[in-house]
Amino acid sequence: MATATYRPTPAEDAVRAALATVNDPEIHKPITELGMVKSVDIADDGTVAVAVWLTVAGCPLRDTITQRVSTAVGGVAGVTAVRVTLDVMSDAQRKDLASSLRGGQAEREIPFAQPGSLTRVYAVASGKGGVGKSSVTVNLAAAMAADGLKVGVVDADIYGHSVPRMLGTDGRPTQVENMIMPPSANGVKVISIGMFTPGNAPVVWRGPMLHRALQQFLADVYWGDLDVLLLDLPPGTGDIAISVAQLVPNAEILVVTTPQQAAAEVAERAGSIAVQTHQKIVGVVENMSGMPCPHCGEVVDVFGTGGGDRVAEGLTRTTGTTVPVLGRIPIDVRLREGGDDGRPVALTNPESPAGAALRGIAGKLTNRSRGLAGMSLGITPRNKF
Repeated sequence: MATATYRPTPAEDAVRAALATVNDPEIHKPITELGMVKSVDIADDGTVAVAVWLTVAGCPLRDTITQRVSTAVGGVAGVTAVRVTLDVMSDAQRKDLASSLRGGQAEREIPFAQPGSLTRVYAVASGKGGVGKSSVTVNLAAAMAADGLKVGVVDADIYGHSVPRMLGTDGRPTQVENMIMPPSANGVKVISIGMFTPGNAPVVWRGPMLHRALQQFLADVYWGDLDVLLLDLPPGTGDIAISVAQLVPNAEILVVTTPQQAAAEVAERAGSIAVQTHQKIVGVVENMSGMPCPHCGEVVDVFGTGGGDRVAEGLTRTTGTTVPVLGRIPIDVRLREGGDDGRPVALTNPESPAGAALRGIAGKLTNRSRGLAGMSLGITPRNKF
C-alpha cells in the first residue's frame, strides 16, 4: 500500500505575510496596506485562492499584480497551487484609498511646497533650446535613483516634451479618483503631457493652460515620499518658469549651458530670474564640454571653452551668492544613443566620459538631498557645497 505524503496546510497568517511583501506596481506600497486584498481562502489540499481589488477597471498592470501575488503565495510552505481572481474597487473604496495616500491632506495641495517638506526640488533651466537640458535631467534622475534616492521627474517642457522616451517609459498614468499614478522607469517616477496626447500631436496652449497642467502634475500626481523632484523646464524665462516660482517657491534652479559665449549669455539671463523670484541657484552644468577624439584622446573644443565658468561668475555677481560649476559633460555619442533608446548613459556606461561626469554631478546633488533629511533628524551632513 502506498504511503500518503503529508502536506501541512498553510496557515492564513503565513499567506497574508507573503501578500504583505507584494507591492502595487504603480503605488509602490504593499497591497495589504492599501486594502487591496479582498479575501484569502485555503483548501485542505493546499490550494490558496486570493481575491485582489484593482484600483480601476482595465488596470494596465493587472498581469503584473497577478504574477507577483502568485509568486509570493506560491513560496509559502504547504501551498500546492495559487488561484488569483481580480475585482474592482467601489467609488467609496477608491476615495478612502486616495485619502489614505494623501495622508489626510486636502486635494489640490502641492506637498513639495509645504513647510517641513524633505523633498529637494530642482528646476533644470537653460537659456536656449538644444543645449541638452533634458538629457542632463534624465541622467541625473537615473543616477540619483541608482544611488538609492527616491526620485521623480516632471516633464514641464509642455511644448517640447521628451523625457518619457529618454527615460525609457511608454507607460500610461492610471487615475484613481482625482489622483494620478505616474509610471516609472529606471527607478524614477515620471509624468509628462506626452502621456496624455495621441501619437506625436503638438500641444497648442496659452499661458493659463500651461500653469494648470503644471499644477496638476505637482498636486494631483501621487509621488509618494520623494527625496528629489526634478522639473525639466522649457528654455527661457516664460510662463512655466514663473509658474514654478509661484507653485514651488522653494525649488532651486540648476542652469544648463554649453561652452560658447552666445549660449552662456542667454543661460545667465535664464538663471537671473532667481533674483526676481527669490529662488536659490544650486549651480551650473556645462554640457557638450569638448569632444575626446576616439582615436588619440585629444579633446576638441567644438563649442569653445569657458561658458560654464562665465555663467557661474555672472550669476554669482547678480545674486550675491556663490554659484558653483557642478560639472562639465563632454560630447559623447553614447549620451545621444542612450537618449534615443531610453537607456541613460549614467546607468549603461557609467565609466564613459559623459557617464562619469553625470554621475559626479548627481553625487553632489545626492549629498545635498541626504543632508536635508539628515538635518531634519539633527544630523550634520558630512558633504556640503
